[in-house]
Amino acid sequence: MSSHYPFYRNASLTVAAVAALLALVPASVPCAHAQIAQQAALSDAAKSDAAKHEAAKSEGTKTAPPQTTTTAATGGNVAATDQANPAAQTPAQQKSLTGRAIDKVKAVAKSAGDIFSRVPCLPPKGGAKSMGSLPHVAAKLATGQPVVIVAFGSSSTQGYGSTSPEFTYPNRLAAQLRQQYPSADITVINRGHGGDDAPEMMKRLQSEVIDMHPDLVIWQVGTNAVLRNLDPAETAKTVEEGIVRIQAAGADLVLVDPQYSPAVTAKQESAGKMVKLLGKVAELRHVGIFPRFEVMRDWHEKQAIPIEGFVIADGLHMNDWGYACFAQLLGDDIIKSVGQIKLGVNVPSDVRTYRPM
Repeated sequence: MSSHYPFYRNASLTVAAVAALLALVPASVPCAHAQIAQQAALSDAAKSDAAKHEAAKSEGTKTAPPQTTTTAATGGNVAATDQANPAAQTPAQQKSLTGRAIDKVKAVAKSAGDIFSRVPCLPPKGGAKSMGSLPHVAAKLATGQPVVIVAFGSSSTQGYGSTSPEFTYPNRLAAQLRQQYPSADITVINRGHGGDDAPEMMKRLQSEVIDMHPDLVIWQVGTNAVLRNLDPAETAKTVEEGIVRIQAAGADLVLVDPQYSPAVTAKQESAGKMVKLLGKVAELRHVGIFPRFEVMRDWHEKQAIPIEGFVIADGLHMNDWGYACFAQLLGDDIIKSVGQIKLGVNVPSDVRTYRPM
């Protein structure tokens, strides 16, 4: 699998665009200042929020960066923020804000470009099984139709542990797919909510997932059930009920099982049962599954990456590199499925062979 750097390229273009606006359109400077400062505030807010909750022990208590919607048209994050009043600022203040904002953009670009140069994102060495084909979303991407993807889950979908919204897995996935299909209208909606597991997710399944009319649902589930000592069999039964509803809505579905991290592996028996049962449900209902637990274990045991190389200090959530590599491998599988559709290869979704690109 080749390494991709969609974030470095996009961020570099952003810096160039900012510079062009400042040089060529003097009349729009106050507006540009306010927009840049707003994006900087979003990133700062995400970091501040994460810092406040760093010491919590359970995923059930985590609060992550705000939910975001990323689209091919905007490539940005939608979040609530107070609007600055550029008219009330002196030119020196505006210049200072702009300078700091541009420095922040440059820092984000450098960080994004450095993530995989520091540690390459490699597929599992053992060729672990993964998600199967995604005929619905692949056919739409292959024919240039608009695509809606809903990332459904708890705090690791919401993005706890990432240093900014740009580095959550849904946003990383969106950027990868936009790079692969630059003319496609792709929307990735983040519906992660910290602390939830199957019972809570079922309560918001209709309004936050099905009502979005998704072409693909990526459902991350099971971690909080392990941490809360819930019965894995009951969780699997609830997940199966949710799968039936999602399939009835006409969407492709990929399950994402728990992460391999100290807080989860400390409950080894429960975690093992959860991973096994989610795999069985996926097979029974003919949906894809991304084996996050096995992929992350491969990072540590076969690729010799230290746990702290992909998990933050709370021993549970992934860091920027972990989210980025997870998104990269997930995106590779989606791209592979599109390629199969274009070649006329109809691979049933219940045939889950993982042959990384």
